[in-house]
This record gives sequence, structure tokens and C-alpha cells, in this order.
Amino acid sequence: MVSLEEKLLNPIKTFGKGGRLLMVVLLFFIALGFSAWIRQLISGLCVTGMNKPVLWGVYITNFVFFVGISHAGTFISAILRILHAEWRRPLTRAAEAVTVFSLPFAAVSIVADLGRPGRILNVIRYARIQSPILWDVTCIGIYLLSSVIFFYLALLPDIAICRDKLTDVSKFKRWLYRKLSFGWQAMPEKQKKLEKGMAVFLTVLVVTVHTVVAWIFGMTVQPGWRTTIIGPYFLVGAIFSGVATVIIISAILRKLYHLEDILKPIHFNNLGKLLLVLSLFWFYFTFTEYLSAFYWNDPMEMSVVKEKFFGDYARLFWFMVISCFVIPLFILVNPKTRTITGTVIVSMFVNVGMWLERFLVIIPTLSQPRLPYSRGIYHPTWVEWSITLACFSGLILLYLIFAKLFPVISIWEMKEGKEKAIQEVTERYKSYHPEV
Repeated sequence: MVSLEEKLLNPIKTFGKGGRLLMVVLLFFIALGFSAWIRQLISGLCVTGMNKPVLWGVYITNFVFFVGISHAGTFISAILRILHAEWRRPLTRAAEAVTVFSLPFAAVSIVADLGRPGRILNVIRYARIQSPILWDVTCIGIYLLSSVIFFYLALLPDIAICRDKLTDVSKFKRWLYRKLSFGWQAMPEKQKKLEKGMAVFLTVLVVTVHTVVAWIFGMTVQPGWRTTIIGPYFLVGAIFSGVATVIIISAILRKLYHLEDILKPIHFNNLGKLLLVLSLFWFYFTFTEYLSAFYWNDPMEMSVVKEKFFGDYARLFWFMVISCFVIPLFILVNPKTRTITGTVIVSMFVNVGMWLERFLVIIPTLSQPRLPYSRGIYHPTWVEWSITLACFSGLILLYLIFAKLFPVISIWEMKEGKEKAIQEVTERYKSYHPEV
């Protein structure tokens, strides 16, 4: 019988033809995106579909989306760790990796949107504490640094296991494990306290980060953005898309590495319930936003609402509603359809719908200017789509490389769960249950 360690370490030892082919395809898309970016640097932002007054487009949509899915790691790993949700253990590594690998592409999207990369230094040169952009750069920088530290601390015991157990891998891998482990020896009590402290810190930070991202929009007087619920609205949407991303990745890992006895239907069932709750919260905030707009009945606000409901963006808007609310409601509310396949299908629709939601937050508002500009119609060009595809390909490539270097499921957490979970659950049960 294959042990848990062997089962989770085996994928690191081999790299099949399928993996090599996927890597080649991803590198091709990254090269295509890089060539598109070079053309943009040479010709300027005129090669994009952005125009006056629509000065933000797909790049800013990608930025908000990547920051959003990064919240999956914090929510599933940090918050569920604090709440002692034992079923989280096989999912934490996948969620933490999503956080670390998605945030750099949020930064890439901003650099692409600037046109000239050197302009990013202006945020430091001409920093003003009154600027929400400075708040955003500061929060995301701290969030990325903290997430990397948290990810490394949670990965460290498994790096030591790879160092000690994987003696038949390449010299590079053995060298890498030896250097990254820093002579680690198991100190479970110290690590547990450190991780709990980091989890609390990251939980607070994740609320701050996406609230500040929302304030880039909410601190303006633009119709559709000037709303007091935009902070929690963005936060719920971020966790919503992040959980959906973790479901998709977990299903792929389960199939690819034959982890059916580790990533069980109960995990997808629990994630499906969580996704359903988040869908209801998302619909509540969406309904509240448009109810307030209708009640206020400001002409500029209503022009944006009509564009979404009945105008040029109506198809995208109603597809977003169907993807983020109708489909999750019909599939996830029924235990018979809340299967692995069902939750994966819902997650795919949710991610498409949440990308569209970011797009529809930005473009309809900017296309309805308050100043007397001509009304703008925005159509992304192949340059923008190529850079977008390159960003998503880069995210997948980083995950693929990570999966070939380190265990995709936390070995030490699974062992800890087997050894201590029953004892911890029993102690918690006794702490609140009457002794009668």
C-alpha cells in the first residue's frame, strides 16, 4: 500500500509528455503577449481600444480580477485555519499558491496599462497621502510580501520532507531543497503559533486590500462608482471568484495526480455550499446597488444603469447575472447536483461572470462622461487580449512549475490532521457541551 508521503511526492519525480506539451503551449502564449507588449511600447497605447473618455479597459479589469482571486488563499487557508475547519487541510496549499502566483500578474496588468513602465516610479516620486492609488500600492505591496512569507512558512516542513525523502531526483532539486529548508527540524508548537499569528494578520489585511482597491473607484464622483457599499461589494466578489478558482484547481489536481482518496467529494460539497452562500451575498450587494440607483434616479447614474440593463452592455450584464447567481443557485442548492462536476461547472461560470462584473464596473461608467466629450465605445484589440492571455498563461505556468518542485497538498498538515484532529475536535466539543 502506498503511503501518504509517497503518493504526494511521486508527481515531483516525473514530468510526462503532457506536462512538457502544456509548458510549450503556455510559453507560446506568453511570448505572444510579450511581443504584443513590445509593440505597445513602440507604438503607444493607440494600439489598444482605449480612447477618450474610456481610459481604462481590459488591463484594469485584469488587475482587479487577479487581486480578487488572490483572496482565495487567505480565506481558505488563513480564516478556515483560525476557525479550526478540519476539512480545509487538503485545500490549503492550492489556495495559498493561487494567492502568491496571481498577485504578480495584477502588477503586470498595471504596468501594461501605464503604457510607459517607468511611470510606475511616479507613485513614489510624487506620492500624496490623499491619493487612493498610493493606498492601493501600499496595501498590495504589504499583502504580497506577507502572503509570500505565510506561503513559505507553511511550505517549509514539506521542503524538509523533500530534502530527506527525495534522494533519487535531479541534483538541482536536491540542492534547492537543501538551501530552502535552512536545516529545518520539526518544531510543531512554535510553527503552529507563528502560523496562527500570520493567519490573523492576513485575515485583517485581506479585508483592507480589496476595500482599498474598491476605493480607487469609490473615491471619485463617477456614476456607478460613488456608493458606500463598494468596499464590501468588492470584497465579497473577490472571495467569490477566489473560492471558484480553488475549486477548479483542486479538481484538476485530483484528476491529474489521482488524488481521489485525498480530495474527496465532501471537500467539493463544502466548497460548493460556501460558493452558494457567497453567490447569495454577491446578489444581495448587486441588488442593493441598483435599487439605490433606481431610487435616487440621478440622470447620470441612470444613463449607466440603462446601458447595462438595456443598452450596448446588456448581453454581458445579464450573462454575468446568470453566471454568478442563477446557475450557482440551481446547481448548488440541490445536493444531487452539488457534485464535483457540478461545483466545477459552477466555478467556471462564476469566474467568467466575475471577470465580466469587473469589466462592467469600469467600461459603462467611463463611456458616459460628465464632461462634454463624445460618447466613447470601447472594443479591446488583439494587443490587449494577447497580454491578457499571457497573464493567465503565466499564472498556470508558475503553478505547473511549482507542482513539479513541491507537494501540491500539504503533507505535514495531513499528518497533523490524522494525529491530532480527533483530539482537538473532542476537546472543543467538551468545552461547550454540557456534562450531563
